Amino acid sequence: MALLACKLVAQVAFKAGGDVFHHLLANKPQHLAKATPGFVQGCDLHQGSYGTNGSVIQWKYTLDGKAQTAKVAIQDVDKEKKQIAYKMVEGDLAQLYKNLLVTIHVETKDGVDFVTWTIEYELINPDNPHPLSLLSFFIDFTKQIETHIFGP
Repeated sequence: MALLACKLVAQVAFKAGGDVFHHLLANKPQHLAKATPGFVQGCDLHQGSYGTNGSVIQWKYTLDGKAQTAKVAIQDVDKEKKQIAYKMVEGDLAQLYKNLLVTIHVETKDGVDFVTWTIEYELINPDNPHPLSLLSFFIDFTKQIETHIFGP
């Protein structure tokens, strides 16, 4: 049975500065646990260095009220485009999805910064849910970082 490649995309206006958001995610993800403790509880470097292609980090996070982990490889770091991608290597979501790739891209349109989250994945089982709660997590997470940096 062939797996179906799927994609979910969400874009969030970010008034706290897209450069700051990209820098945090690419180079200082370990600080996200302090900024968003309800979402991220830890980010540990397993191989390489933050913000470098091929490096591996382990996220500890809470999704749908459950503590979860994700070991990801950093891909497609582009400081000029303000883009970074994380490919799932192992973790809780790897039980549901194959080839899970999360790309975060920051762009400015008409003076407003937008953070775009793209989730590309294949369902291991056609009965598995699409990762809509993960997309919602990323939207809320982005808003929480904005509040942390910019204030309410």
